[in-house]
Amino acid sequence: MDFSFTPEQTDLRELAARIAGDATTPERAKAVTASDDGVDMELWAALATAGLVGISFPESVGGGGFGWLETCVVLEEVGRTAAAVPALAVMALAGPALEGQPELQRAVTDGTTVVTAAVHEPVGDPFAPTATATADRVSGVKVCVPSGTIASAFVVTTADGLYLVEATADGVTVERADTTTKVPEARVTFDNAPGVPLGGPEAVEALLWRGISAACVMTSGACAAALALTASYTVERHQFGKPIASLQAVSQRTGDAYIDTEAIRLTAWQAAWRMSEGLPCEEQLLAAKYQAAEAGWRVVHAAHHLHGGFGVDRDYPLHRFFLLHKQLELQLGSGTPSLAHLGRLLADI
Repeated sequence: MDFSFTPEQTDLRELAARIAGDATTPERAKAVTASDDGVDMELWAALATAGLVGISFPESVGGGGFGWLETCVVLEEVGRTAAAVPALAVMALAGPALEGQPELQRAVTDGTTVVTAAVHEPVGDPFAPTATATADRVSGVKVCVPSGTIASAFVVTTADGLYLVEATADGVTVERADTTTKVPEARVTFDNAPGVPLGGPEAVEALLWRGISAACVMTSGACAAALALTASYTVERHQFGKPIASLQAVSQRTGDAYIDTEAIRLTAWQAAWRMSEGLPCEEQLLAAKYQAAEAGWRVVHAAHHLHGGFGVDRDYPLHRFFLLHKQLELQLGSGTPSLAHLGRLLADI
């Protein structure tokens, strides 16, 4: 079997890398972080114009008609640049759930509308939502909603299925929630808000598994970028008359980070491939999520330690990958919850 990328996927990777890379200079990233929304909508529009935002949408609504692997190719490059765009929320979580909503899909593909997913509640497992929907009226509270302050609509997970709720609908209250990533999220309260059903409980699970897969491939990109920064820095930084990369302790720590980064990449892409092929993938996704959380933590911490004080300078890009990893780690379950979920799956076999 050949698991290498196709020429089309390679072209997509290069296109996404070029667009995102050109737009994520330290100066621009700093300006975006200081903005009210903390989102680079100019870059998002550029990705949309290139056909990357709606890459998995049908061609009939302006999308690319590609599959999950192509979406993951783009998401990994977003992670590799720590671009402040709503890629995870739109491309992985909410977007694929909008089948049957062609006008909204077209607006999302154009980059003019952001639709995000509301999946986390103040307490509990995302796979067991306590928000409810009665007679197509949604009630509940969702926290840490990505890009929630700029979203026009929410795809909401409930115990009764998946629902689309407009941000301006009666009964919807959106409150800004600042996090360590400096990209505002939202606390959204739904009080008997009108919703459009998008699917049953199986649609909820499908959305969550997509989100886990996306978080893993984005972590892969972020860790690879942090490792590349570290390798470059340790070669250029001299101490005792020679590059610190030549010091045994530094080379060993960097080597461990490389092994962890490769483990994250391989487990993330194995799980994404199985998902794209329609094969059972829940166990692989949870293993990849655990690896991304735990090994990713080791990679970004090693990067900071090997940079010394220079690594915590906010004018240097390393901190963006550190914060992105933390956000992705906590999205849809960190290491321990993922391991517990995997254990439950294995125990049921």
